[in-house]
Amino acid sequence: MKRTMIVLAVALLALPLSAAKPKKKVAQPIKPMKEFVDDLMSRMTLQEKIGQLNLQVAGDITTGSAQDTEVAGLIVDGQLGGVFNLKGTDKIRALQEIAVKQSRLGIPLIVGMDVIHGYETIFPIPLALSCSWDTTAVRQMARISAVEATADGINWVYSPMVDIALDARWGRIAEGAGEDPFLGSAMAEAYVKGYQGDSPSQYSESEVMACVKHYALYGAVEAGRDYNTVDMSHLRMYNQYFPPYKAAAEAGAGSYMSSFNLVDGQHATANHWLLTDVLRDQWKFDGFVVTDYGSIGEMTNHGFGDLKHNSALALKAGTDMDMCARGFLTTLEASLQDGSVSEADIDLACRRILEAKYKLGLFEDPYRFLDPKRRAKDIYTAAHREASRNIAAETFVLLKNESPKLPNYPDAPVLPLKKEGKIALIGPLADDRANIAGTWCVAYTPERYSTIKEGMERALAGKAQLLYAQGSNLTRDPELQKAAEFGKTIPRGDEAQLKAEALKIAREADVIVCAMGECADFSGESSSRATLEMPDVQRELLEALVALGKPIVLLNFSGRPTVLTWEQEHLPAIMNVWFAGSEAGDAIADVLFGEKSPSGKLTTTFPQAVGQLPLYYNHLNTGRPVAEGTDRYWKYSSNYLDVRNDPLYPFGYGLSYTTFAYSDVTTDGKTASVTVKNTGTRDADEIVQLYIRDIFASVSRPVKELKGFRRIHLKAGEEQTVTFPITRDLLTYYDANGNQVFEPGDFEVMIGPNSREVKRATVKIEAAQ
Repeated sequence: MKRTMIVLAVALLALPLSAAKPKKKVAQPIKPMKEFVDDLMSRMTLQEKIGQLNLQVAGDITTGSAQDTEVAGLIVDGQLGGVFNLKGTDKIRALQEIAVKQSRLGIPLIVGMDVIHGYETIFPIPLALSCSWDTTAVRQMARISAVEATADGINWVYSPMVDIALDARWGRIAEGAGEDPFLGSAMAEAYVKGYQGDSPSQYSESEVMACVKHYALYGAVEAGRDYNTVDMSHLRMYNQYFPPYKAAAEAGAGSYMSSFNLVDGQHATANHWLLTDVLRDQWKFDGFVVTDYGSIGEMTNHGFGDLKHNSALALKAGTDMDMCARGFLTTLEASLQDGSVSEADIDLACRRILEAKYKLGLFEDPYRFLDPKRRAKDIYTAAHREASRNIAAETFVLLKNESPKLPNYPDAPVLPLKKEGKIALIGPLADDRANIAGTWCVAYTPERYSTIKEGMERALAGKAQLLYAQGSNLTRDPELQKAAEFGKTIPRGDEAQLKAEALKIAREADVIVCAMGECADFSGESSSRATLEMPDVQRELLEALVALGKPIVLLNFSGRPTVLTWEQEHLPAIMNVWFAGSEAGDAIADVLFGEKSPSGKLTTTFPQAVGQLPLYYNHLNTGRPVAEGTDRYWKYSSNYLDVRNDPLYPFGYGLSYTTFAYSDVTTDGKTASVTVKNTGTRDADEIVQLYIRDIFASVSRPVKELKGFRRIHLKAGEEQTVTFPITRDLLTYYDANGNQVFEPGDFEVMIGPNSREVKRATVKIEAAQ
């Protein structure tokens, strides 16, 4: 007790007035950042500087026992710079008070959390959000997430994930914006601006610091297997994978997280070229870099030596904060003594952490994110839920919608459904409230969310009868199901009984809605899959339902592109609903019954078979290509014997409840225009897409690249001319050193509703443009 009182007295004398009186803000502003940090560092010991570079999981604590935890001991001794994944202002305040009142210099903690697509109001998974092609909506999502997170004490979020991903086997494809660098860059900027606002050097009390991940190339792991090896040319890095990372830096992101994989044979966490030459020197990033979980420790498995050696490598490469490996904390002092690192290396990393805390306002008021009154008024509000519901409806992708061609059924598309008769709802995802939110929902409260069944019941109340049966287990293998669920349990039952119950209600119904596919953590981290077809028992149930001769709608739940070749052939209507968040139940009902028209477009290519992977639209050509749409095998050409090259559904694809007609492309060399007309009977949104191909270049360029998109709303019968500028920046590419290259000449301009169905024109661009 005596030691605690002495430490507290010293800490209070060393701190600004705001720390001594945490409930009040300082009367006078503190010194400018450089002057303040210089002064603070002049009073820090070497051990305290190293301590700022240490990040640990707080563990779930109770406020009364916080003082007795291992984390508290580290904080008191000045050996911890931040904690993460601790929820609640009371728990976070307990640790912050230890930092402020009991450590020698009272340096506050930075508090992080995996806030990936919402806090308690959960939005669709990031892959789904990208399918809205709506950067305004994504920025709104990030803004709401920041408001809710800061209302519960969080000031740093591990988002956005901007990894380009071309292989659907990789589970973490669910966390990003898909396969395209242009769209990915636009989404990266929207996330960062939504979290941080427009002035990242000065955060408000409802803004958080973004952490861009995973830097870099994590989405390119071989065979789609998580944590696996990556190897590629610098030319490909700069042109296909780096743009979203660069866009996030230009948007002012406050921090980056290094990735688990190798880059040029060196671990990303200790790669000087990646972390310093590119990120800081070329892109002018001025924030701090944190490792991924335990990453420095994992370098030993890659063959780089022991923890001490790897910690020194990581620090000198440009890593500033060590997440959970404790490599910096336990080895940097010894590395300083033997010359492996310099005090200047340690000072630089420490300064970056302290500057982040300064920008967050934590030195001015360590408790500024700990107002307990905000939780009641700022978290899971009616306005936030409405935003989630509306945004979710924009992410659903209608993949097929045709007449079932059945006797006594109109020759018309199945969707939207009418609110009449008897509707059977079948599937393991139909009455589940935990999985519909999706993967990576650390702070979610599923007990408050509605299931698909409950959303449909509300929509049909007094108008139609909803019949329900689970129908099947998630998979036949109970061990696989347990591994995939990751705690979000779907009840298992007797296969025969579940199937019989489903067939019974299906026979009574006029139309069948199937809520099937992946569970939430069938995708996400450590959820790679070698097969992407519908899980076995669910497919068998679908086959039995098809045999009944009833119209069927498949609501496909997935966190990645899945193989729907059988479903496309046998079902009249398929809508990919991803994992739509806390308001999924009502959002799906809105679109299913036509209150809203589906407008999502794919940001990943859906394959016909897993053997086509990796599959992406903006590929380089071969010397022996086969034309797009080729329906037969060609000997001595680049194609498969058993499956055609084309995807099942191309990048940018998505149907609507109406139809759109595109005119020919007109261009004057500086712009390209097309007129789009709503030729159907419903008002709806359309996403108009611009693609460009460089026909003559010094290096091989992709067959087409997205270079613009516009989301427009058209009433039935209305038309609108959409014009895209053709700027020099859209026509450049990067060389292997990261320099932009522009080569004048002929370019092919393509505009359409997706990457396959485009109208084309050729323009000649002179050097002077």
